[in-house]
Amino acid sequence: MSIVVTGGAGMIGSCIVAKLNEMGMEDIYIVDNVNISEKWMNLRNKKYIRYYHKDEFLFELPKLENITAIIHMGACSATTEQDFDYLYRNNYLYTIELWKYCTEKQISFLYASSAATYGDGAQGFDDRTDIKCLMPLNRYGYSKHIFDLWAEKQTERPAQAVGMKFFNVYGPNEYAKGRMASMIFHGFNQAKENNCIKLFKSHKEGYEDGGQLRDFVYVKDICDVIAFFLENPDVNGLFNLGTGHAASFKTLAESVFIALGLVPNIEYIDMPMDLREKYQYFTQADITKLRDAGYTGEFRDLKSGATDYVQNYLQQNYKVW
Repeated sequence: MSIVVTGGAGMIGSCIVAKLNEMGMEDIYIVDNVNISEKWMNLRNKKYIRYYHKDEFLFELPKLENITAIIHMGACSATTEQDFDYLYRNNYLYTIELWKYCTEKQISFLYASSAATYGDGAQGFDDRTDIKCLMPLNRYGYSKHIFDLWAEKQTERPAQAVGMKFFNVYGPNEYAKGRMASMIFHGFNQAKENNCIKLFKSHKEGYEDGGQLRDFVYVKDICDVIAFFLENPDVNGLFNLGTGHAASFKTLAESVFIALGLVPNIEYIDMPMDLREKYQYFTQADITKLRDAGYTGEFRDLKSGATDYVQNYLQQNYKVW
């Protein structure tokens, strides 16, 4: 029995493949758009059947046999992407096609939504509230939101349908993400190069410089939750995937320095103008719904997650998990 992982060469997707391999699963099809990026390096230690480019996969999918689940992580996740038509095709229409296949075959469909669908957080971060009230701040968040809305209206559904609103995910295998890599990744490189980490100044009353708050969640913990969903096919719904606790960017930077054995040295810089009006100053997942579904696993706090990531991956020549 085989599993499809789209975005399987990317950060979260390749870590999911690593987790599946640890669980003894090797009958995996990886779908992605590696092209000339360095994401291919995330595949070198993985066991899988075949890689498909995302543009050919929808044509090849009907030919595959014994697929039991599609884990759909493939998307353009750049919050700064300006081409809405591209996001609409790639993040929305493509996901609909996979949903329809899983519905026809009556198999599991696990897909990535995003905490960006919550917008400025005025409606809170509770995955039990009416999603029709949400107002994303950027095109990426909206492209995820409209699929959540579409899925909610469907009467014909996969055997299992789970959407995951990822909060700020960090951890190994994000090395090819460029500007979209986590602040821990960028902070590590800044600290190593200049013995200083630069954080954004606050441009909102009530938040000190570096005091912007995020729910930072370690990618290994994300993979544990996904394994839980696969092992519990009766669980369905749209779930927050965060720790349930917000931490500041200042705490993040200090955690990186501590993991490196260095004295914290933080400089505050102006936030780019293209981000100021679309910047979330606070995110914190309400994970009550996930707990009610039966998930009992613990989430690493920022300090312990950063320590594992920095010492066992970043300092080990960007080791791939």
